Amino acid sequence: MNGNCSISVIVTAYNQEEYIGRCLRSLLKQTLSSKLYEINLVNDASEDRTLFASKLFCDPVDSQINILNNDKNLGLPASLNKAIKFSSGKYIVRVDSDDWVSKDFISLLYTFLENNSYMDAIACDYVTVDNYGKVIERKNCNLEPIGCGIMFKRKHLLDIGLYDESFKFNEEKDLRIRYEKKYSIHRLELPLYRYRR
Repeated sequence: MNGNCSISVIVTAYNQEEYIGRCLRSLLKQTLSSKLYEINLVNDASEDRTLFASKLFCDPVDSQINILNNDKNLGLPASLNKAIKFSSGKYIVRVDSDDWVSKDFISLLYTFLENNSYMDAIACDYVTVDNYGKVIERKNCNLEPIGCGIMFKRKHLLDIGLYDESFKFNEEKDLRIRYEKKYSIHRLELPLYRYRR
């Protein structure tokens, strides 16, 4: 873990051997200096070769990726919370293991938050894509919000109690409702996130 990083990217994976490589490649090829962010990946007791595929992207000497293994399947909210608690960054941004992001994704979200002290969190627009990476449609993150592509201040997520682990679905909607009772999420009108349908 890089104790001096500014941003922690959290990724959870369960049986995503087919897609995890594309996700991690996009996160490792960011324009932002690698010294400023870490990638915390939770392997939620996958039954396929997700762990093997993930380790292919880890540098044996100085890896930017921290892999946390669950001995048993805990589900998405618990795995997300585990990654957040482990994280050292001032900011947290979630990327799903079957999605990927543009090369400026982290840099632009980080720049907006760092230079606008009134902002609590910022979300970017996204495009939906098919399994082959073909763009289906551009989406407004305010009108059709998703749980990913939002950079939060870590202290705010801890303040609201993180994700509710009792949720099987819609954990991101619950988090957002509780978050926006105290804080605001601003919009960056750039489609920096690729959301696989």
